[in-house]
Amino acid sequence: MKRLVVATTNQHKVREIRALLDGAGVELRTLAEWPAIEAPEETGHTFEENARLKALYYGRATGELVVAEDSGLEVDALGGEPGVESARYGGVEADYPRKFALIYKQLAARPDTPRAARFVCALALVRGAHVLFETRGTVEGEIASAPRGDGGFGYDPIFFYPPFGQTLGQLNGVQKAAISHRGQAFRKLRGFFLSNAP
Repeated sequence: MKRLVVATTNQHKVREIRALLDGAGVELRTLAEWPAIEAPEETGHTFEENARLKALYYGRATGELVVAEDSGLEVDALGGEPGVESARYGGVEADYPRKFALIYKQLAARPDTPRAARFVCALALVRGAHVLFETRGTVEGEIASAPRGDGGFGYDPIFFYPPFGQTLGQLNGVQKAAISHRGQAFRKLRGFFLSNAP
């Protein structure tokens, strides 16, 4: 059983990742075991750049096999915003209802613009200074007319997934993992572990 550090302090993400990597032969550890390590500044302009930056940073800091991901919401009518700033959109102290309100305010100024959107998750697997695996998952949808559902987390309640006729916030964990951006990316990582274990 290989030890794998998941480079996030978001317990919602840890729960999702733990389920997605079940049976992959890895023992998950979290950054809670290294409380003295400060988070790096996410200076990348793409999800891939930020995932790689975080993975390499924590790989050097812990000496462990590390996976880091960067994910967020892209809204076409907003020029791809919030994008890599998804977690900091509206300010680092803004909660998700405030972020939702900001998105809806901007969309209201563009009433005739399609509400196409997508969730993106890029991940990087690193040992030391070496990137071992990188991938991306994407799920296409649109911004819902109003937030719906109290499942999931983050932007899930405003992301409408047409094939299911529901927002991700209305789906249960199994349904969401089957189609989500993070689910896609971490299933690819699971396949990597099963066939090309580092």
